[in-house]
Amino acid sequence: MSSMMTIDRSKRVTFEENADIYDEIASDYPEELVQDILSRSGIASDGRILEIGCGSGNATVSFAARGYRILGIELGERLAALASQKCRPYPGVMILNTAFEDWQLQENAFDVALAADAFHWISPEIGYPKVAAALKNTGSLNFFWSVPVDPETDWSKAIHTAYQEIAPQFTNPDKRFTAEWLIGVITKNIDAVGCFGEVTAKQYFWSVSLSGDQYIKGLRTFSMHKDMATAQREKLYSRIRECIDKFGGRIVQPRSVVLFHSKVKK
Repeated sequence: MSSMMTIDRSKRVTFEENADIYDEIASDYPEELVQDILSRSGIASDGRILEIGCGSGNATVSFAARGYRILGIELGERLAALASQKCRPYPGVMILNTAFEDWQLQENAFDVALAADAFHWISPEIGYPKVAAALKNTGSLNFFWSVPVDPETDWSKAIHTAYQEIAPQFTNPDKRFTAEWLIGVITKNIDAVGCFGEVTAKQYFWSVSLSGDQYIKGLRTFSMHKDMATAQREKLYSRIRECIDKFGGRIVQPRSVVLFHSKVKK
């Protein structure tokens, strides 16, 4: 559960190695989450959004389709290209291929700052003050992270047994951390910089149906799985595929995301 506390930020480019797979399996976010961001932030129809770490644009398009002007910043060259391609129908969207830390700050320019499963890759003491400076004095931070949910079903217990037997030194991704832990860490990080007001957190739940191949494709995007020896990793994936096949070849995987919202203090 300490994996995000001791995060190796040098691994933030690992998604780039599997950009196409990441784009294919990246989760769509719930419509309720998008609506809550728009209502809580009070953004006008002509408002500007800054998205940090937009990846292949999965969250970006939900806001672009509503006509908002968006600057998306993405470190990965291939991911930025995918985001640009996805947002081509929306002329108000610009994707910039650079690190957020290197981005030339536009002060007091944005109504909303977004980050979807991305901001933990940026040092809080650098990232949050820069976000605050980029926001108008009526602006707000709206960052969200996916949270693993252990379904505690027969298939998930079989997969957990596979981890224990084949790769005991690696954490089962469904058991990496809890929403309570994430809320504590992110709230503390935001409060520590003193640039934002009260932080509110809201959790959303849904589920997806996955084949064995789809489930394993998702595992290939985890940076910790890249650290496994190839033979060990493929043995684990083979066992996981067997587990899913045993339970009918498809599983229903619960998903969850936590939204953090806070108004800037200026």
